[in-house]
Amino acid sequence: MVQSTLFRVSGMVRGALLLVLLAAAMTVAPTSAWATHIRAGDIRVKPDTTLPVSGRNPRRVFFKLTLYTDNSSSVLADFATVFFGDGVSSCKDGAPRQGGRRPIPGNTDTSVNVYYFEHTYPSAGQFTVSYIGENRNDALNMDRPLAQTFYISTTFTLDPSLGGNSSPILTAPAVDKAGVRQVFLHNPAAFDADGDSLAFRLRTSQQVAAGIDGSVGPPCAGGTGNNLPVPQTVTNFRYPNDPLITGSANPPVQVAYEGPPRGIPDAPAIFEQDVHTGQITWNAPVAVGFYNVAMVVEEWRRTPAGRRKIGEVIRDMQIIVSATNNLRPTITIPEDICVIAGETVTGLVTAVDGVSATSPQTAVDLFAYSGIIPPATFTQTAKGPPTARGTFVWQTQCNNVARLPYLVVFKAQDTPSPITAANPPLIDEKTWRITVIGPAPQNLRATSIIGTSATDPNRVRLDWNLYQCANASRILIYRKVNPSGFVPGPCETGIPASAGYTFVASVPASATTFTDSNTSAGGQNLGLERGQNYCYRIYADFPGPAFGASIASAEACAAFPGAPTRLVKVDVENTGTTTGQIEVCWTRPKAIGGDGVPSYVLSRGVGLAPIAFTTIATITTLADTCFTDTGINTQDLQYTYRIEFVRTFPAGSNQPPVRETAPTASSIRTTAVPANAAATAVTVRWTYNVPWDNTTRPAVIFRRTGNTGPYVRLNTAPTGATGGTYLDNDPALVKGQTYCYYVQTDGLYPGVPYLNSLLNRSQEQCLVLTSPPCIPVLSLAPTNCDSLAALPEFPGLNQRYANRLSWRVGALPAGCDANIASYRVYYRPTATGAFALIGTTPLTSFTHNDLEFSGGCYAVQAVAPSGAVSDTSNVACQDNCVFFVLPNIFTPTGDGVNDVFRPKNSSPVRRIRFQAFNRWGVKVFENVTTSADRVLINWSGGGPVAEASSGNKVVDGIYYYLAEVEFADFANTKRTYKGWVEIVR
Repeated sequence: MVQSTLFRVSGMVRGALLLVLLAAAMTVAPTSAWATHIRAGDIRVKPDTTLPVSGRNPRRVFFKLTLYTDNSSSVLADFATVFFGDGVSSCKDGAPRQGGRRPIPGNTDTSVNVYYFEHTYPSAGQFTVSYIGENRNDALNMDRPLAQTFYISTTFTLDPSLGGNSSPILTAPAVDKAGVRQVFLHNPAAFDADGDSLAFRLRTSQQVAAGIDGSVGPPCAGGTGNNLPVPQTVTNFRYPNDPLITGSANPPVQVAYEGPPRGIPDAPAIFEQDVHTGQITWNAPVAVGFYNVAMVVEEWRRTPAGRRKIGEVIRDMQIIVSATNNLRPTITIPEDICVIAGETVTGLVTAVDGVSATSPQTAVDLFAYSGIIPPATFTQTAKGPPTARGTFVWQTQCNNVARLPYLVVFKAQDTPSPITAANPPLIDEKTWRITVIGPAPQNLRATSIIGTSATDPNRVRLDWNLYQCANASRILIYRKVNPSGFVPGPCETGIPASAGYTFVASVPASATTFTDSNTSAGGQNLGLERGQNYCYRIYADFPGPAFGASIASAEACAAFPGAPTRLVKVDVENTGTTTGQIEVCWTRPKAIGGDGVPSYVLSRGVGLAPIAFTTIATITTLADTCFTDTGINTQDLQYTYRIEFVRTFPAGSNQPPVRETAPTASSIRTTAVPANAAATAVTVRWTYNVPWDNTTRPAVIFRRTGNTGPYVRLNTAPTGATGGTYLDNDPALVKGQTYCYYVQTDGLYPGVPYLNSLLNRSQEQCLVLTSPPCIPVLSLAPTNCDSLAALPEFPGLNQRYANRLSWRVGALPAGCDANIASYRVYYRPTATGAFALIGTTPLTSFTHNDLEFSGGCYAVQAVAPSGAVSDTSNVACQDNCVFFVLPNIFTPTGDGVNDVFRPKNSSPVRRIRFQAFNRWGVKVFENVTTSADRVLINWSGGGPVAEASSGNKVVDGIYYYLAEVEFADFANTKRTYKGWVEIVR
């Protein structure tokens, strides 16, 4: 490829990274006296690839402008005028065409013109390269097209963190033919060489009112602009299916079409583009003429901070509609396919030309467009009639593994004779999706290793063959207890959560072994439990931006002998605030083995998921497997217990204890509240968190009338994995009477026959059957984000937010009790999730102080003098503000004033990734700060040694920054801030 170098930009002006487009729309019109010729076009961008990677300039960019021109025009189109988006242009006609006009196969009225040029940008940033043409071709769907310019652009990002990024490539020509009252199809056949995701959407065609002369600026001769074109939609643009184009006498309607989308005969015409494949469907044209429309091909990159749009190509295309008797062909392609890397993809494509009394069948030319051609090939073997045939062949490789499918667009174009404006060739086209996944890791083996001490715990060694795809990034390892019935689907990669596996670790793709010691998040090897059968699967994932993964390996299992200690009973024997009593029982472990003195350590925590446990008993007699916990508050609290089987060693052995910890189990907590305002029923609810299964047998509900006397078995009710609900609507219930309830569950350990019929009771819960308290109506005073954003500095180092709540006693449910003793206030910092109690008050207002974030949600409950609690109020939420301002100067002199670069004004953030670059685009500083850091960004002017004026400090001057900010609002808003800052010492 020959590349024409126009010029190279050198030098820099202060603040060039943040050029602000201030140019107003000019009034100069294009020269309408020139002949029309520009049908369509687009611009491709790619990084410098002319030198070894170490020698490339990351700010040097190459461009390819493709224009499609009308062969009937006398305009030569030897030169083009382009604008680079940084205030620099090629000057008028500054980009010469490479060679002459080029033909389009099967198209006799349009030529392709290609222009190559390059530019070196002054800094990193996002730029829009654009082209203005003075000679737009005719079009029915806009006013005075010959008097309007033709404008296309491509936006791209120069960011060292993205590497050398290329724009999407559109491989199919941008001009196509359509027949009146026949479905028109077009696909740009776009692909991204870097593996980024593409999204498609239609947009209006554009012009630049100032034209070329009014946009080109200094140092170009004769220009009156600033080299920053101001595009706008062409005058009175309408999409081709707009009925205003053809009028009420000839309304555009659909014709029968199998789709997608399926045609609805005589329904209003459609003109739409598939967001995933780019396929344009026009069902159906009704008026002869030229139509122009633009499409946007968006480029999205997956980054650690989330999906990021890094560029877009705007292509303007032309559709030529003819009134013809010719019928378009029909193409048939293979079903979408998923293959394992290394397999050969072979697909047969056929097409048959449409036929009628006035449209004889003709030979059909077949075409294939895709970013994988080459190395993939498509060979036409027959043209027909009656049937055209072609074969697609692609030998896939490991470097083809990707998360998204590859798209291959097949087009069938007939060959009417003679070809005229009234008898044009017509097409059909369809898109084939080919997904390439990684092969499954092979020969996974699992070997159990029985430990003998705390430093030698039970573990499993995994071995497998070297993964055959060297470009994979990691091997991910998953584990579950007992074998799984999981069988990967034909295109199912990885391990879904529904398979029941737990992620253990990841290792480099070059690894072939791993030892699972059940390592905690803190790095402690906890060891694997005795008596368990551990099963493993592994799979490979691949690096971005294409990503992708492999099929999961076959399962490999390893078992440990014996049986672990298990909790089997947490039974509330007595209910009281100081006299509560719970019996806790467990099983004795089997095949104890190892050295040391064995014992049980029983611990207790408060709640369903306590974060802290207190040891309540150490039992050295292994035959003792029950303990009664007394003197506790079972009336108000729920308790969770933990049992550990511990082996301790003499003090001089320097050997830590070996601990085997069983899954925790909670007591059953029951609540009982009036079910309705009429106080004719009681809702009984219970909760628990236990390792055994309570769901196979119903829970039993017991009731007592009054505060004394015996309980009677009332009924049974289904119970779930964490609890259940029962409605007591016995007609014998009396309003004002006291009733007490408790619940008993009957559980088992699946697969362990002797651990069956595990009976456990809840505490007793009493209530007076009265009307419930009225539900409060809550309001939250909003934070004034605009006022905060306008402050000279916010927040200060010691400033915090405060949220103010108020409420009134509501009138629901009907007949509720408005006599309220107190209120419970609940809070959660996110839009969803569980609430936490933050306070109680007898007032109807509450201030939540000392908050780092203002965002969050609140709810209130009313409590009656009897202790009855209302339903929860409405949930009142407010989001965190979103604003972020950085200064443009700091003075790191060590005087304690403006010593570091940090936000001047900022709403709450979760994370900031900050990068600073010198004027040559070399990164001099990078860090990540979070909400846990007292000062965000906190750059003191340090940098690499090569930049140093003294020590490791960068020299005074201008630096350009890129700040990727993740805000702490509910939407996790992510914004990128670019600018410059001056360091002055």
